[in-house]
Amino acid sequence: MRKNLSILLLSLLAPVASNAQRFLTDIMDTSTATGKGIYPLYQAHDRLKFGGYMQPQFQFADDKGVKNYSGGDFAPNSNNRFMLRRGRIRIDYLHNNENNQPMAYFAFQFDGTERGVAIRDFWGRFFENKVELFAITAGMFARPMGFEANFSSSDREAPERGRMSQILMKTERDIGAMITLDARKKGHALRWMKIDLGVFNGQGLAGPQDYDSHKDVIGRFSVKPRKLKNGITLSGSVSGYYGGITSMSPWMYEMKQDNGVYKMMGDSASSNTGYLSPRQYAGADVQLKIPNKKGFSEFRAEYIRGTQTGTAATSETPGSYPVVGTGYSPLYVRPFDGAYFYYIQHLGSTRSLSILKLDWYDPNRLVKGTDVKAANGYTAADVRYNTVGVGYMRVLNAHTKLTLFYDWIMNEETSITGFTKDVKDNIFTCRVQFRF
Repeated sequence: MRKNLSILLLSLLAPVASNAQRFLTDIMDTSTATGKGIYPLYQAHDRLKFGGYMQPQFQFADDKGVKNYSGGDFAPNSNNRFMLRRGRIRIDYLHNNENNQPMAYFAFQFDGTERGVAIRDFWGRFFENKVELFAITAGMFARPMGFEANFSSSDREAPERGRMSQILMKTERDIGAMITLDARKKGHALRWMKIDLGVFNGQGLAGPQDYDSHKDVIGRFSVKPRKLKNGITLSGSVSGYYGGITSMSPWMYEMKQDNGVYKMMGDSASSNTGYLSPRQYAGADVQLKIPNKKGFSEFRAEYIRGTQTGTAATSETPGSYPVVGTGYSPLYVRPFDGAYFYYIQHLGSTRSLSILKLDWYDPNRLVKGTDVKAANGYTAADVRYNTVGVGYMRVLNAHTKLTLFYDWIMNEETSITGFTKDVKDNIFTCRVQFRF
């Protein structure tokens, strides 16, 4: 009895890094020992798994009070800090039928840091098992838009998602329902692809509740990793987002031409109240992995373009409807685009790798440089940013890895006060990740 109990405890504490969920809506891999047998729960066809990670880190910025997308703004009188960037605990439960087919899946994940505790995932999934092709997910889970927004923070090589991903998909998750087409039978003609199509509130976890009746539709068509010659692997997807925010103000601001010059111009009309201000994106991503003698070289790229609704101060989707005093604030509509590029290279060992990342986000692609001026209705929310990130990662053991990363953050030089030259906001990050 004591021996059996010891085996069970050792199994529960065994490393699970290789079997962890790489994407935010992945389920546990029941084809492995971890998924198959060491977590039986009362019934022969039930599986329970606990996992998690924490990311303590030290950061140093060029100046005090730096505003950034590298872990949140610095305090007004601070240019360095220790912080617990993420502290995640995840519980997964899977029930299979007597034929070992998945029937129901449940995932719960919360994040605990010095800033508080918040839920990150809380969803369930139902599988149909006649044609083994469809699944339905409902609850709080990752939006199926693009690659980086869905890529788990515990596996991502750069410390943070790019500025574009964070602004468009703030907190990555939303509350809604999604249908997935993903063939589970071996040899099925559609095993090479996956389709996700979901309906969501829209504001995600940036706010406490949905503030209008409109729902956003998000879809992604992805090609699973396919082996090419010499072990090269290629994958990619196209994504679309069709949504918006219902205006509660008679005022609306959008780009218009005035004597051949684009300006952010306001319009006041009763018809603007109740108007659906657009959030419409289209994107594509690709991943190419080339094996080396030890490790691999990997290239990733993603581009998203569309129309974003925000406020005068920011192009982020508001978590709650913006107000000024006792009245509703006007919404601002901007045409945007953005992209990122990764080059990841193992350095003669699977334990060491270098990271080069380039990204940009242009919140208003119709205006550039010194034409971005307050006289034409523009604000700091219209300023373009380019970021170059360089890093080194070392896997110390099965549970621990060290990341050193430096972000050169470059804003365009505009006529907006405070942005007439590049702001001193570069950031160095030293992070240790512990995972179980």
